[in-house]
Amino acid sequence: MNMNDDKDMLEPLLAPHFEALRGELAGRDAPRCVEKELMQAFARQFPKKRHWYQRLSLPQWGAAGALCSLSAVAMLLALSPHRAVTVGAPPLVGIDNGAAFIALDTLERIEQEPGARVVEAELPRTALAPLGMPVDPANAADTVRAEMLVAADGHPLAVRLSDTDIE
Repeated sequence: MNMNDDKDMLEPLLAPHFEALRGELAGRDAPRCVEKELMQAFARQFPKKRHWYQRLSLPQWGAAGALCSLSAVAMLLALSPHRAVTVGAPPLVGIDNGAAFIALDTLERIEQEPGARVVEAELPRTALAPLGMPVDPANAADTVRAEMLVAADGHPLAVRLSDTDIE
């Protein structure tokens, strides 16, 4: 017994009419393109529902990802505390007989150092730039004669530059 016979048993009054219809349609065949055209018309009339995330194209997803990344970075920058980092106090500068004296450590440490000694040295001009020494591309490779006040442990306490080397 097939499925059609089951349905016919449920509706005994319609069974002879269904049988006649089946017999009439058994010899008929629709042209090849009719089914295809019917399916296309049905698809146009009842479009397949897509999820919201399937409606976005690949470039739109890329733009959304970039926007999320930028907003996350902006939030991190806005919420993170920004503080200026200082390594030490700005150097103390004094002039002694035409020479610039630059303290590299606190004056208390310099005064309390018992075994300080003066050492002559040639320092690159770029190493003195953080202390306020003028540096430009023309003289960046030059060296400057300096006298260094050095503690007993070798830690530099102060630098004295001659006025001819400062310019």
